[in-house]
Amino acid sequence: MRIVIDFWVFLCTLTGLIPSHTIRLLLYRYLFRIKIGKDSSIHWLARFNNPSGVEIGHNTVIGNDAFLDGRHKRKGGSYIRDFFRPARRPLRIGNNVSIAGEVRIFTMQHDIDDPDFKEEEGAVMIDDYSVVGTRVTILPGVHIGRGAVVASGAVVTHDVEPYSVVGGVPAKHIRYRSKDLRYTLTFARLFQ
Repeated sequence: MRIVIDFWVFLCTLTGLIPSHTIRLLLYRYLFRIKIGKDSSIHWLARFNNPSGVEIGHNTVIGNDAFLDGRHKRKGGSYIRDFFRPARRPLRIGNNVSIAGEVRIFTMQHDIDDPDFKEEEGAVMIDDYSVVGTRVTILPGVHIGRGAVVASGAVVTHDVEPYSVVGGVPAKHIRYRSKDLRYTLTFARLFQ
């Protein structure tokens, strides 16, 4: 069974090489079961770990070379069925969210203090109008509030409050952003 799932994730990685948003989104939605809202775009070279565990809202832009982790601990049932049609989606990205290139978002990690090095999970939620800069790493269990901004290169280990601008390693509050946000993201390059 594991070989089937690994091959499915490999095919999803290859899909990121297709230089057409239309074809990529079609495959992501219907073959890999990613829930993607209207007018959203996922730029090339995106990689997924359990793509069916990812939900992306409307008018959201995912930059090139992003890694989106949709893994979660399975609780009973068929391993294959749960992988291809999950009962829940541990990575949820809202509407009008801008995620820059080379961002890494994780929903699982290992407990370094556990004698068996067991895996821990934590759903990640990124609310509407959030902005995530280039090369940001978001760890499991983080909730990024509405309109929050994460500066490039930050490592987010804790929740980010709405309209807060954070940066650094680990990410810390810098200032607040305007709450008057009405824009609609529609950016998509023709061959990316």
